[in-house]
Amino acid sequence: MTLRTLFLATISAAAVLVASPSFAETELQVQRFFGACDADFGKNTDISKAVGECGIITSMINKFAADNPDIKINVTTVEWPGYDQLTAQFASGDAPDIVTIHESVLSDYQSKDLLVPLDDMLKTVGVTPDKFTDAAKEGVTKNGKIYGLPIDNWTMLYHINMDLFKTAGLVNADGTPILPKSPEELLAQAEQFKQKTGKPYFVQNLANETALYARNLYTYLFQQNSDFFADPKKVKFNTPEARKVVEMYKTIFEKDDTTKDLDYGGSINAFLGGEGGVHLNGTWMVGDYNAQSEKPGTALNKGGYAVYPYPQLFPGAKAQYADGHSWAVSKKDRTPEQEAALAKFLKFFADNDFEWSRTGHLPAYKAVIESTEFKALPHRDTIAPIATLGKPLPSAVQRQFAIQDIVGEEMSAAITGQKDVDSALADMESRVNELLANL
Repeated sequence: MTLRTLFLATISAAAVLVASPSFAETELQVQRFFGACDADFGKNTDISKAVGECGIITSMINKFAADNPDIKINVTTVEWPGYDQLTAQFASGDAPDIVTIHESVLSDYQSKDLLVPLDDMLKTVGVTPDKFTDAAKEGVTKNGKIYGLPIDNWTMLYHINMDLFKTAGLVNADGTPILPKSPEELLAQAEQFKQKTGKPYFVQNLANETALYARNLYTYLFQQNSDFFADPKKVKFNTPEARKVVEMYKTIFEKDDTTKDLDYGGSINAFLGGEGGVHLNGTWMVGDYNAQSEKPGTALNKGGYAVYPYPQLFPGAKAQYADGHSWAVSKKDRTPEQEAALAKFLKFFADNDFEWSRTGHLPAYKAVIESTEFKALPHRDTIAPIATLGKPLPSAVQRQFAIQDIVGEEMSAAITGQKDVDSALADMESRVNELLANL
């Protein structure tokens, strides 16, 4: 072989290597919420050492990128929940390839043909809907197709300071908290708690807040068998069932059985500081609060920390409002390599759902929720019933975050005395129906 022939052969071989999909770098634009924590986890690839939503999802993406050097992951972290930005990105034709979306919001984008049905893509990597929990499957299924890879189901919980419950005399002989079984019992226990401890029963983030109000209302409407969204385009909120819920929380507010002027971060600090008995917050706080309970000298370590679903206050369905997080894929032209990379990314999150469940969110996969590993995590015995209690709004209901804002605004007005309860419920219903009538 001549020197010229050898040179040309070398160049030809190099060109083949560069052009080969196994060596070419495929880019994916990934957009997520859950906060930023690069200082602590920006380079961490050991998922087992990560804690909290931000730490775990950051480490999971880091691990995927490290295991797949031929796939370049460009991550954008948005302020929660990020839907205004996402809507603008779709409008400008610059949507990310894959994005975190609440299951309750999938319909907003799926109904406008902006998301890819994932059934075929997931099937190529062995992820099939029969592996999802029933709640997760219901949350991501729209018109009979899968529009998101479910990664969890979440709900609101009773996070309990057991030291204060003991002081208040609200502990059973076996050491578990005594939870109310009716609105009347709740009000009586809240008064007893305040008399014994000098602190409010509830720690709530009511300043500049709408979501908490709405989630509370949905839960206790479900427990009264209220089919308030029988028609996904016309809600019924001006009802006796809704009135009972709003009046209950109004009484709690008026009797100073709750914190009043705290924002979200302030409510967390107040609970950690022992300033109230029950923090109404989500599954995502279980890991952080349990970690605090294991630190000597903290308010949660003093007498212990417990966490439960919302109590059954009404003699109807055993249910409470729940939602879930998912990965959705935007509709756009892609190369086969990009399609394969997306499928691999989704499979990685399905395969590592146990790690995500350490946040406190419930797993989206039957195998995980039934596993010994999951059951061994702290407090999972008390919150696991959410897998059957959890109930979303009907999947056909669009603009659920906008509805949540309206519900929260009107509940706040009623509870704080800016409006009478009947007027607030009438306005709540008419405002939501006007929104739905103009989709």
